[in-house]
Amino acid sequence: MAENPMLKFVDVGRDMPEKREASARKEDFREIYAEYADAKAKEQASRCSQCGVPYCQSHCPLHNNIPDWLMLTAEGRLREAYEVSQATNTFPEICGRICPQDRLCEGNCVIEQSGHGTVTIGSVEKYITDTAWEEGWVQPIAPKTERPESVGVIGAGPGGLAAADVLRRSGVQVTVYDRYDRSGGLLTYGIPGFKLEKDVVMRRNNQLEEGGVEFKLNCDVGVDISFGEIRAKHDAVIVATGVYKSRDLQAPGSGAEGIVRAIDYLTASNRKSFGDDVPEFDSGELSAEGKRVVVIGGGDTAMDCVRTAIRQGATSVKCLYRRDRANMPGSQREVANAEEEGVEFVWLSAPKGFSGDTVTGVMTQKMRLGAPDATGRQVPQVIEGSDYIEDADLVIKALGFEPEDLPKLWGESELEVTRWGTIKADFRTHETSIDGVYAVGDIVRGASLVVWAIRDGREAAEAILERFATSAIAAE
Repeated sequence: MAENPMLKFVDVGRDMPEKREASARKEDFREIYAEYADAKAKEQASRCSQCGVPYCQSHCPLHNNIPDWLMLTAEGRLREAYEVSQATNTFPEICGRICPQDRLCEGNCVIEQSGHGTVTIGSVEKYITDTAWEEGWVQPIAPKTERPESVGVIGAGPGGLAAADVLRRSGVQVTVYDRYDRSGGLLTYGIPGFKLEKDVVMRRNNQLEEGGVEFKLNCDVGVDISFGEIRAKHDAVIVATGVYKSRDLQAPGSGAEGIVRAIDYLTASNRKSFGDDVPEFDSGELSAEGKRVVVIGGGDTAMDCVRTAIRQGATSVKCLYRRDRANMPGSQREVANAEEEGVEFVWLSAPKGFSGDTVTGVMTQKMRLGAPDATGRQVPQVIEGSDYIEDADLVIKALGFEPEDLPKLWGESELEVTRWGTIKADFRTHETSIDGVYAVGDIVRGASLVVWAIRDGREAAEAILERFATSAIAAE
């Protein structure tokens, strides 16, 4: 009887792909993890226990069939593993790189709970799809039949692109509108190359374009084209704009030069990686080179900023966060990577103000964690008399994002929003208060994960296809 290729977790330890030394990786913007070799991918996949209730799958927003593609990888059936992975995830090679697996699939792995170390799900997922691209298994989008219906997608981020992919594969005519000059949204301009190299994103963009998706870039809805015009041109519309309005900090001196928004800072850095002309970077306004940098915030965007500043040649990089390490929202894996690269975390600290017309320091107050609030999180409280100055030449505000006022920007009062400004949408179909208009991703959820946007986009596309099918039957 053939040996069972799985359940090797008892004998085989958890082994991540080799990570480049911090001293080398902080000199460039390339990804920090090497690719698995084929034997290592099989070995690590074989550690899966094939448990009866796969918590990895149930805690994945896309409900990826993780145990099956791990088993197929362990058996050397890599092309089949790719097909299973691609069946539920539009961009598995992107999720394998940037999903917080420690909070989702890997963090809920059964063998992790039993003390054996989680299966390296994200790294195997990345390996499967990277290999599929290299081997030519990723097929062009080629609908069997073309359909007359068309859908307009506003926003070329992961939610909009996932919807475009599903719709186009079914033969629907799809036009994507985006205000930027490249599609991909935050995948392109928000996430640094050391987490997601840009050729990975561009490869998917090209696949969509070659498959018949029309992109109208440098197109700002509400300025270059009205929302009403888009609705009139298409049988359905998907709003997938994301949330780009940065939360601000109201404190004395907050208008000083040298205090910048995280989105502006990261976009400038990513544009430079494309070879674009970026005057704000070249002038030093959005560059950390030779500067004492303080980043305010504790989420994944803050982690992207501190690690970017290190690579730009900052003399020092500190991250101020008002809670402690255990209560920060960002990935613990990212915190560890940042510390290895030389970032100093100043826990239980919050800005009170800023000194200098051109910023020279952050007036900082120490905090303690008090009683939990309604959400269960302990509330930071100021320790009186603990103020001090953190020297800084560049302060980056990474305080999160809020939705723009789309009904006002687009002159569309019928588009209902929540009290937070996010669009109201049905949680199953994603249809909004306007018939035939759907909304997905962060503009509905608030700032969230790429994987949730992909799920929303796929679900909205399926709901639209069902709508078209119902309309066709009614017309007969």
